[in-house]
Amino acid sequence: MQKLISIDLKADFGFFRKPDANNTVNLSYNIAHKPAILGILGAIIGLEGYKEKGKMPKYYDKLNQIGIGIAPLGHENGNFQKTVIKYSNTVGYANKGETYLTEEATLINPSYRVYLLIDLENENEAKLYEYLQNGFSEFIPYFGKNEHFAWWEKESFKEYEFQIYDENNDDIFVKTVFIKENIVKDSKAEPVFDVFSFMVEEKPYMYFERLPKDFDQTLYQYNVEDYVLTTFRLKNSIGLSNLYFLKEDNCYVQLL
Repeated sequence: MQKLISIDLKADFGFFRKPDANNTVNLSYNIAHKPAILGILGAIIGLEGYKEKGKMPKYYDKLNQIGIGIAPLGHENGNFQKTVIKYSNTVGYANKGETYLTEEATLINPSYRVYLLIDLENENEAKLYEYLQNGFSEFIPYFGKNEHFAWWEKESFKEYEFQIYDENNDDIFVKTVFIKENIVKDSKAEPVFDVFSFMVEEKPYMYFERLPKDFDQTLYQYNVEDYVLTTFRLKNSIGLSNLYFLKEDNCYVQLL
């Protein structure tokens, strides 16, 4: 039996490190991505993380089939405010005995509505459903680094009536970030304004970011895709896959 649910994950700070950044100035993805969310879900139900080089963590093996959609909250046109935090690393194996300085462009008050397609016949997913609904967690979840602990309020847990997208010809609004399959600007229709934006006078926007979709389990690195977040409705869904219609919210989410 499948359930489509959501929770609002929040933190005071967040840092989802981009692996292609240099070691002096480290940059964060602005939007939490599926591999990071899987780590948080694994922590919630007590699944182990990375323990052995060249071997995927237990949480990834057990949960990666879950459909996940991510919609940032309290943002400005898709962006969160950032602050640069400076660190001094004096660990010998890291810097050969010298003081090593590094900076991290850290997200301020990042929060995300995370949509999950849960299979209650799967033991781990059924446990996840119960824990999210009741606000339980085995381990402390965090946004990218263990000093940026994250939380959700059980009141934010929501369950939806849904149906799979039936490829009709109507203009649709996709609330989550979605993979850019085609040229989006040529397919936009009327905008829909984000009630969670803190802007007083919101203008329609399109936000683009290359985000990890999953792991290459041979090379042990991210597979990345071009993602879009927009307030515009889209004509004929521009070839998007894995869309689910939320009847109560009258919008679509992409669950990958």
